[in-house]
Amino acid sequence: MSLDPTRFKASDSNFFERLVTLTDWELVSDVDRQARVSEIISDVRKRGDQAVLELTQKLDRNPATEISQLILSADELEHSYDALSNDVRGALEVACNRIWAFHEAQRESSWRLPEKDPGITLGQEVRPMQRVGLYVPGGKAAYPSSVLMNAIPAKVAGVPLVQMVVPAPGGELSSVVLAAAYLAKVDRVITIGGAQAVAALAYGTESVTGVDKIVGPGNAWVATAKKQVFGKVGIDMIAGPSEVLIYVEPPMNPDWVAMDLFSQAEHDEEAQSILISSDADYLDLVIQAMNRLVPALERSEIITKSINHRCLVIEVVDRSEAVDVINRIAPEHLELCVDDPELMLPMIQNAGAIFMGRFTPEALGDYCAGPNHVLPTSGAARFASPLGVYDFIKRSSVIQCTAEGAKKIARVASTLARSEGLTAHAKSAEYRF
Repeated sequence: MSLDPTRFKASDSNFFERLVTLTDWELVSDVDRQARVSEIISDVRKRGDQAVLELTQKLDRNPATEISQLILSADELEHSYDALSNDVRGALEVACNRIWAFHEAQRESSWRLPEKDPGITLGQEVRPMQRVGLYVPGGKAAYPSSVLMNAIPAKVAGVPLVQMVVPAPGGELSSVVLAAAYLAKVDRVITIGGAQAVAALAYGTESVTGVDKIVGPGNAWVATAKKQVFGKVGIDMIAGPSEVLIYVEPPMNPDWVAMDLFSQAEHDEEAQSILISSDADYLDLVIQAMNRLVPALERSEIITKSINHRCLVIEVVDRSEAVDVINRIAPEHLELCVDDPELMLPMIQNAGAIFMGRFTPEALGDYCAGPNHVLPTSGAARFASPLGVYDFIKRSSVIQCTAEGAKKIARVASTLARSEGLTAHAKSAEYRF
């Protein structure tokens, strides 16, 4: 089966209408799934550990007979780490150190404004969340990089308890995932998954500590559960399929671009790869390279479905038109395969992560460059940012007045309160002067 991505021009009269249709995605709108997830959450809230155990036995085919059998010890995590090959252990350590160092730069400190008004002190206190839940896909879907990317910013922020849940379908667990949890200083690992794990993290059970926020990727059931528990706890985002947008100005080896597109397409059939260039002949060369290279790849079937279902190849007139398209799409990953990415960067308003130049493939960001790979998808880069230390802290405003300071601003508060008809507010301020 040949690769046949959707190809069109940005100058077409109905381009942006088609673009919206072809990039639109809604993960959690299935009514039947919503109803079933609601039932699962309700069951876990009512019956706690017993509901989690029964659902884990049924949905994950896990043979555990007691919830305690699903909780891993610190020794088990360390053993997984020690058992790794030297190559894998070394790669994990390099990635961990780079990710840790990058997120250290995101630390925020409490502060006070210089006292311009005698007797009035204003400022902000920064505090870490106390308990965070990390969801990690399990079984054959082994993503140690996701453990590092989600756990490390929480630990850098100072979160005392990072509790990880990871399903073990059929009793299958990834030792590399457990090793990553050990390296990232995860405090507790429980081998449960699905909507029941999200419910347990949100509301707590006898054995699962309720948390303040839930982060981490999952399937449609997990995403639906996260959406339903939002408000009781915070969540990172409702993530759609992974996506990459590559803007290329030739010359560049078309094989490189083809493989960069595949690096997203191999995630799953719904992943979206987008290629933009003003050179029609070059676009032909990339499509030819894609067809030549895909048969040799391990996940060629998934890639083929993804490319034929969701890949877009867009011809633009020039760089300016390309920038307009990029900012409309607001991609999760953006590769600027140009000679002067620094000149182009100020024009990019919406993107989760920006990979600068021809030698910076998105794959480096997925694993070890340092910045977080948990990024806004489905156009959310218009208003959202990559996961970071700031997602695991809270800010409290600080206001302190002396008697002299209160006199200065209490009259203002009183006047405004009376203008709103809130007499008690006004009197509360007036008592101070």
